[in-house]
Amino acid sequence: MVLMSNSSYTTTESGGRQNMFPSETRPYIDETVSYDSYPQNAEKVNGRWAMIGFVALLGAYVSTGQIIPGIF
Repeated sequence: MVLMSNSSYTTTESGGRQNMFPSETRPYIDETVSYDSYPQNAEKVNGRWAMIGFVALLGAYVSTGQIIPGIF
């Protein structure tokens, strides 16, 4: 017969299951970071990537003559 003792790192749940990670870290909010201008910056970045994609699409069409190279 083997006896197992519960250490401080392992707890036993209901049903005899062992839980090696019974405690979780507490989430916190960093008050020094401001997300006030996040939506405006996200829209600017999204628009810039859309413009780069459109220019890439035009470049692919001009260089190959196909709308999607390799497919159409």
